[in-house]
Amino acid sequence: MNFIYYSHRFAEAIIASDVNLSKRYNEFVNALKSISDDELIDDFYNKKAYHALRKTSFKSLTPSINAILKKKIECIPDWQTEVEIFNDTTGLLGNTEWRLDFACDSAFCVEVAFNHGEAIAWNLLKPVLACELNHVKKAVQGKIGIYVCATDEMKKAGNIDSASGLYEKVLRYLPPMMNQLTVPIMIIGLCAPKTFYIDSKSKDVVRIL
Repeated sequence: MNFIYYSHRFAEAIIASDVNLSKRYNEFVNALKSISDDELIDDFYNKKAYHALRKTSFKSLTPSINAILKKKIECIPDWQTEVEIFNDTTGLLGNTEWRLDFACDSAFCVEVAFNHGEAIAWNLLKPVLACELNHVKKAVQGKIGIYVCATDEMKKAGNIDSASGLYEKVLRYLPPMMNQLTVPIMIIGLCAPKTFYIDSKSKDVVRIL
């Protein structure tokens, strides 16, 4: 899978200057790059068949991207999936609002966001909360955030909801939120598959010859 990226607050330069951060970043982006079109198609069809049996709607490539990436990250030592930001022993915070998709302690905090555009600001703030000092005890302590989302071309090819918070829109949030987004963040925009797309009407895979 191909992607484009934007470096917020010199994230790219900081990663390049640190051996451990470079190693961990390469582990993550290599997992992304290793996702093949055939893997996406197979997983999409499996999920589509499952939803057909349950008579529930299914149309988008994003569940397949999430599932495949999670499997690949789980195979990398020291990386965690579905990570709590805070070490809450009281139960007062709850869990779902304060969770990251992936993390590598003392390195990266990762949010993969294909949800509604209105959630962009909150999704950007989660890596910041995981990297900044906080009055609440942390479960993980990151140094740099990674925010993964779809580009406009991936939205079209993957039949992703038009209200999704896309890469191009995420970049527009960065200047006005500069004082809030205080940690370095790599913004990664996933590009469309090269060999297929999901037809918006049939909700089926169409091969590109």
